[in-house]
Amino acid sequence: MEQLMWRTPLPPLAALLMTTALAACGGKPATEAATPPTPVEAARVAAPGAAGAVTGAGTLERRREMALSFRIPGVLTSMKVEAGDRVSAGQLVAAIDPAGVDARQQQTMADLERARRDIERDKTLFEKGYVSRQRIDDRTSALKAAQAAYDAARFDRRWASLVSPASGVVLERRAQAGEVVAAGQVVARIADLSSPLILRLPLSAREAARVRVGDVAQIRVEDFGDQALNGRVTRVGEAADTRTGAISVEIELSAPPAALRSGQVAHATLSVRTAPGATTAFARIPAEAVLEANGQRAFVYRFDQGKARRMAVGFGGFDGDDALVSGLPDGAQVITAGAGFVADGETVRVIDPKRLDASKGQ
Repeated sequence: MEQLMWRTPLPPLAALLMTTALAACGGKPATEAATPPTPVEAARVAAPGAAGAVTGAGTLERRREMALSFRIPGVLTSMKVEAGDRVSAGQLVAAIDPAGVDARQQQTMADLERARRDIERDKTLFEKGYVSRQRIDDRTSALKAAQAAYDAARFDRRWASLVSPASGVVLERRAQAGEVVAAGQVVARIADLSSPLILRLPLSAREAARVRVGDVAQIRVEDFGDQALNGRVTRVGEAADTRTGAISVEIELSAPPAALRSGQVAHATLSVRTAPGATTAFARIPAEAVLEANGQRAFVYRFDQGKARRMAVGFGGFDGDDALVSGLPDGAQVITAGAGFVADGETVRVIDPKRLDASKGQ
């Protein structure tokens, strides 16, 4: 059977490491200073069964965001708000010309009055024996129909004026005064500022299966740099999007800054459990620490008292950005970036990648 060989790509420290290797092979006299330790990055081994991570990006929004529209068509006579305006519950947002619904209400009122007169007259005739019981039943049904038509027209008249259902802020205005709007056409969107700010995260079915309500998340918003915000999963979708196949995961932010706005893009990292079916007998290490994998066996470099020690470990496959391995003690350090540039027993130095990036810019 053909064996599968897997190697990690060159790490971001390649330039620095190649320079170090060239300096070591420069053929300088042995009396000169010894070659400095090779710089590498390392990560500690997570205990077997430790949680993994799921990452993704989505948009922020308020849990209660309402799209306002008229129930009936008409000409928009006034638009009282603009995007960014604060509104209170019951405040007028927009209005349409009520002439059409007023005329309908008057017509149904006239029909209702006529139905009342008809039934009163026929009741008198019924008592004298001039009309049948069926005639009275028909008049009663006509009266109920007229009453229902009038109630519907009066209800429509109320919808000639559109008011805000909650106190909040106008996110968007989609119509101008003078336009003809259809029934159900959105004219404005309003966010209830008293509702929590949430991040809707689209995830693949495999990743969503690892997420549970209550899982914690670290959230970073592009406009806020590296500032991390705390969040918690409050909902996991039960259906996939018909177009993308993604499942929506809702994360509620804890004490978000007031400067955050609906519609901003945010990135989240969720601490989750091992994928369904994956064994928990393996420890988790970054996938880039694996030098090569052959079936159920792989090799890594362990950082041991300043030396790189090549070790064979059991290999259980990959889980997201992690590799599942066995044979490493809890708390051991494995070399990640730079593992492809060191040899067994070579002296190495673990560095902070952020400090390295800073030194490059000097």
